[in-house]
Amino acid sequence: MTEHTPVAVATTYFEALGRGDVPAAMALLADDVVWHQPGANRFSGDHTGVAGVGALLGGMMEASEGSFGLAVTGPAMSNGEFVALPVRFTGQRSDAAMDMAGIDLLTVRDGKIAEVHLFSEDGPAEDIFWGRA
Repeated sequence: MTEHTPVAVATTYFEALGRGDVPAAMALLADDVVWHQPGANRFSGDHTGVAGVGALLGGMMEASEGSFGLAVTGPAMSNGEFVALPVRFTGQRSDAAMDMAGIDLLTVRDGKIAEVHLFSEDGPAEDIFWGRA
């Protein structure tokens, strides 16, 4: 990637996730990234650092029996270092399924994703899918 604008970084991040290239996506996170996971479920709260975010995403893949997916559904919207993207996220396991819209808000500084805020269209349904610890 030669362009480091916030939109270019966000686009490259989601393209990497879309093709299953988790290492390339994780390489775009700042070492001290802060990921704000919404809701009242076992994954909710702040996750710090690349290792913390990796553990979060790995836990979500495990809880969804490997089915957790995320797709960008519209254009990136930017305001300085902030980039908001409409997304659709899905997951399925033997006893439950989830399919809903959301917004991912990334803060991009110095060519890296420094902070992530997530918004779900149906927080209570997402909490039910992920369950409590």
